[in-house]
Amino acid sequence: MGVYNLHERRLPIAPERAGALVDGLSSPDDPLWPSRDWPAMRLDAPLAAGAVGGHGPIRYTVEEYVPGHWVRFRFQGPRGFDGFHEFTVRPDGSGGAVLSHLLAMRTHGAARLSWPLVFRWLHDALLEDCLDRAERAGTGTVRAPARWSPYVRLLRRVLSRRSPAAQARPVG
Repeated sequence: MGVYNLHERRLPIAPERAGALVDGLSSPDDPLWPSRDWPAMRLDAPLAAGAVGGHGPIRYTVEEYVPGHWVRFRFQGPRGFDGFHEFTVRPDGSGGAVLSHLLAMRTHGAARLSWPLVFRWLHDALLEDCLDRAERAGTGTVRAPARWSPYVRLLRRVLSRRSPAAQARPVG
């Protein structure tokens, strides 16, 4: 099964500022990744080609990195995820930036079911939270905050080992 999953957000900030958000991925004060609500992105070294890590059950290696512009992560797991995910920053033509996240992969084995039934829903919610963080970092607010669907909330309850209090969606 081929998967092409794209999330984008236009940001009214200079591309350099948006690029700095990407450059902060996996850092102690990561401004982009929503680790308050999702498994943190962790790498075994600073963000650079060859760094290895992941978030939750998702494992990857930084395949390529152009500071301020683009980073690509090649999947190492879970089994059956054959492809990559990447963040890209590009100018929007009006002085702002477009922050994109692309996941492109082929699934095989059990991933042919786990992607459409579980991972896709959680991935989409996580990425919209990421883009909300980018917008908040750049503007101080989020025009239309993402909301978790009832299915995402159910998946998080079923799959999470955190306490029930940690499952509540924070406001703000």
